[in-house]
Amino acid sequence: MKQAAYTEIDSPVGPLRLVADESGLRRLEFLKSNRRPEASWREDPAALKKSVQQLRSYFAGELEEFDLELAPEGTPFQLEVWRRLCDIPYGETISYGELAQRIGNPKAPRAVGLANGSNPIAIVIPCHRVIGSNGKLTGYGGGLQIKEKLLALERRQLRLL
Repeated sequence: MKQAAYTEIDSPVGPLRLVADESGLRRLEFLKSNRRPEASWREDPAALKKSVQQLRSYFAGELEEFDLELAPEGTPFQLEVWRRLCDIPYGETISYGELAQRIGNPKAPRAVGLANGSNPIAIVIPCHRVIGSNGKLTGYGGGLQIKEKLLALERRQLRLL
């Protein structure tokens, strides 16, 4: 990663860390532990102002589609899965199997699930919109309660701000 800037914010789903460089937003992670920022990162809230503003608008139910430069790092397969996640409309969900079909690999729902779980830009790349084939919520890096909150927000069943 090039010289990266980061900021940490409080949100309705808990504290978040955002990391970006000149290529775009690289990470949006839930701060559930005392994981420290990498030594090479510099704290610079101004560099992430647009990302923070859009997140706040999203949590307020005012933003359905993020308009940010994204620069996640991953394998070609992961990048394809993450790109396809961004095609899932706000307020809708699909199964891992359906996502596997959308990437042209219908026999790979488990691999899709692993890539989904490796998503480095939570919320903005909406991995929370993928559910089990039985309609039940399955794993989420921020925890199932947060996944449930995000889906309820998008279905207009919950206000977070």
